[in-house]
Amino acid sequence: MPKEIITTDDLREFKIELLEDFKKILKTAGSSLSKKYLKSSELKRVLNVSSGTLQTLRINGTLPYTKIGGIIFYDAEEIYKLLKENSIHNKF
Repeated sequence: MPKEIITTDDLREFKIELLEDFKKILKTAGSSLSKKYLKSSELKRVLNVSSGTLQTLRINGTLPYTKIGGIIFYDAEEIYKLLKENSIHNKF
């Protein structure tokens, strides 16, 4: 197995590539949190729930939504407000 020598230039290039990857990831994560409206797939990812759970929350009136054509939109501010209002603080 041949050995490969890594130089400081290689490490510097790797660091730059890694930082660029982190920037892309943070930009993607940040954009879904700063959007006014979220689609079902985005909300499922944010809440970490299944499609069935999301549908149940819509049907029982827990989650407010807007349906335009076949696409369901959720107001991000309303969702975060709902999460905050329903937070439980147990005191031990």
